[in-house]
Amino acid sequence: MPQVQQDIRRGTTSVVSVPEPVARPGELLVANRASLISAGTEKMVMDIAKKSLIGKARERPDQVRRVIEKMKSEGVLDTIRQVREKLDQPMGLGYCSAGVVVSAGQGVDQYKVGDRVACNGPHAGVVSVPVNLCASIAENVSFDQASFAVLGSISMQGVRLAKVSLGETVLVIGLGLVGQVAVGLLAAAGCRVIGTDPDPAKCELALQSGAAIAQPNLSASNVQALSRGAGADAVLITASTSSNGPIELACEAARTKGRIVLVGVVGLEVPRRPMYFKEVEFVVSCSYGPGRYDPNYEERGIDYPIGHVRWTEQRNIQAVLDLMASGKLSVDHLISHRFDIEQAEQAYQMISEGSEPYLGVVLNYAESSQATPRIPLGKSTPVAGALKLGVLGAGNFARMTMFPQLQKAGDFQLTTICSASGMSAHSAGDKFGFSECTADEQEVIRDENTDAVMILTRHHLHSGQVCAALDAGKHVFVEKPLAVDGPQLLAVEDAVNRNPNQIVMVGFNRRFSEAAQQVKQHFAKVMQPLTVQYRFNAGSIPADVWIQHPEEGGGRIIGEACHAIDLVTYLTGSLPVEVYATCIGGPNAPEIVDDQAFITIRHENGSISSIGYLAGGDRAMSKERVEVLGGGKMAVIDDFRRVELASGGKVNTIKTTSGKGHLEEVQAFAQGMRKGRWPIEWSELLSTSWASIAAVQSLREGIPIPLHFARQPNENTAVD
Repeated sequence: MPQVQQDIRRGTTSVVSVPEPVARPGELLVANRASLISAGTEKMVMDIAKKSLIGKARERPDQVRRVIEKMKSEGVLDTIRQVREKLDQPMGLGYCSAGVVVSAGQGVDQYKVGDRVACNGPHAGVVSVPVNLCASIAENVSFDQASFAVLGSISMQGVRLAKVSLGETVLVIGLGLVGQVAVGLLAAAGCRVIGTDPDPAKCELALQSGAAIAQPNLSASNVQALSRGAGADAVLITASTSSNGPIELACEAARTKGRIVLVGVVGLEVPRRPMYFKEVEFVVSCSYGPGRYDPNYEERGIDYPIGHVRWTEQRNIQAVLDLMASGKLSVDHLISHRFDIEQAEQAYQMISEGSEPYLGVVLNYAESSQATPRIPLGKSTPVAGALKLGVLGAGNFARMTMFPQLQKAGDFQLTTICSASGMSAHSAGDKFGFSECTADEQEVIRDENTDAVMILTRHHLHSGQVCAALDAGKHVFVEKPLAVDGPQLLAVEDAVNRNPNQIVMVGFNRRFSEAAQQVKQHFAKVMQPLTVQYRFNAGSIPADVWIQHPEEGGGRIIGEACHAIDLVTYLTGSLPVEVYATCIGGPNAPEIVDDQAFITIRHENGSISSIGYLAGGDRAMSKERVEVLGGGKMAVIDDFRRVELASGGKVNTIKTTSGKGHLEEVQAFAQGMRKGRWPIEWSELLSTSWASIAAVQSLREGIPIPLHFARQPNENTAVD
């Protein structure tokens, strides 16, 4: 299917053919019929993309600070590589579309196939959109008109925050698309609307939108005269400029105790004097309305009760469509151009060059034909003896860490890559040499041309995908964690028992690192129990990030501290038998406290491990430090870059260059497949997974949790 994408590194805008997405849980699959180019927002993205690297940095100083922090903690070369990889990831343009429902994901019951909806979808033939970002289109509203609905909700939220009432005078500064729709909404609400914009043509359009008066470059005194000397009851700033002029005009034009709502992007040096003497209210409007940027609302479909939040972003979108249906809001006069999606590059060239006047640019889509589940990329060259690998997931970790290691290893022929949206699979697949891309995971799992599946998706998906791949006769490499809870882990255990000829490898890379190997060898002849202390300077992650969600990410102990549990299991050479965990607390504790915890593990052979998984530190310090003591020896791993080995009163310091073992784990997986042996024993994979789950249970119950494991009959045995 066609999709418009922006190349951030090179600055080009193009239409590419990408796989159609599938309907994910809580989402609607919509075949677009029309989408609106938000020229202001999308041109800003295009302009930034065309800038040099220095120019991009000047536009995003916040990102520059993050890069500097990364350089301190991860090194200059690795950071530069990651920045380049990030710039290589294309961005899908567009957020206002309308079309027909072709499928509803699990848990969606308020829409059915064939329903006409407006949605927060990109410029693409078929889009998968969360249900709370969709709204129904009446039969008398065309798809072209409905494509304005999401953009119109931005205007709607600004109008709501202005708290206008019948007969009030409202000044709208900036008469682009958002300003024009705001004029129409205010007029429909019974307000007297005054509009101003430097462009006389836009002022003429505003009169058609419902403005009583619209003139270029109105001054505050003009507004005073046009409001019988009172000034504007409310001012909506819908302009986009770095100038401070709009905010100064708003402050001077507003009446005493008036209201100013910033909907656009302008200079924000607010003049104190008029604000002070008038006691003017000032508020910045947030996009479509309540629910915006809340992952529980947008991604997980948890609606706000209407009695508590009358107007959510979805209800704002629906309100715009209802006003169109009733004839109280017209947008036809705002459409200046129409292009077929295949001609979108011409549309963006016109916008970029300003070769002719434009305002509302609509892209139209033909009714989609039979879906093509896979898109050939044609870059994969068959290699004799190579293992054929399909991949689920094409996110940052996959692109920046795993795919380069797969290329370095040289053991695999990369077949099909899958991502939820399809666009990232197309981009990553094209760059890293996959033969095909898809958005349907079953196309990878059922592929007869694939020997193994690598799973690099979000944590809650791992167990189901592992089971499906095993049952399809594939070997599996899954990034940690293996599962996010007990039932998932039991399901994987059943699948392993059903499929004794398949290997499962979990991405516990630390044990394969040069540093870990040096320490393991150092203690090889020590028979006494060991004590291990592992400190994770994890860094803070906001509470609303998906990894912190108990069902989606499993939390950071299950999602990342499992690395430490696996490494201490490997270094001690003994499975965990008991886990006890405790974390910070008290009235000044942050919202999430699980990621500032100590985990104590007692092993079968009497060894003891203490893991400090700590998010309260500073990233300028090393992230991971491991100390091992026993048998009169000691070893220290410092961020897997340096190892100190102490014995007989002497210390041997080794600088390691291989990193944290990602390349070595990929090579171990390939070797395991060829020789029919598990790179990590199943009992260890299982015990580490149970121990991480038990650590969370211990935090909740405040007691040590004993662990009991049944060793599997296929452990350490050859695959037939």
